[in-house]
Amino acid sequence: MSEKKPHKDEKPLERMTVKELREIALEIPHEHTEIAVRDMNKEQLVAFIKQARGIHDEPAAPHPKKKAKAKVILTKQEVKARIRDLKKKAKASGGDDPKRASILRRRISRLKKLSRKLA
Repeated sequence: MSEKKPHKDEKPLERMTVKELREIALEIPHEHTEIAVRDMNKEQLVAFIKQARGIHDEPAAPHPKKKAKAKVILTKQEVKARIRDLKKKAKASGGDDPKRASILRRRISRLKKLSRKLA
């Protein structure tokens, strides 16, 4: 008993149209096939074909949720100290790497906004 394996050019069942799935389902020997197949929707047809072919899909594992980082509460003095450090780094790098300079400017800008909120 050999299982039919899909050809390279055959698309997966989930991507087929209902009309194509019905044609495949009608080829499968089963009692009351024609009546039952005509009444099935796409999900039922896919399940029927997979069961007939012996294909068992494992449910997709849920993606692990990212854990939220603990928010670090900074004082206004700590924020200003970080701004000064970032400005020193920006001056030290000169104009060598524009991408790095852009990142540093963005960080400084965000810290400045944060310092205004802490006032």
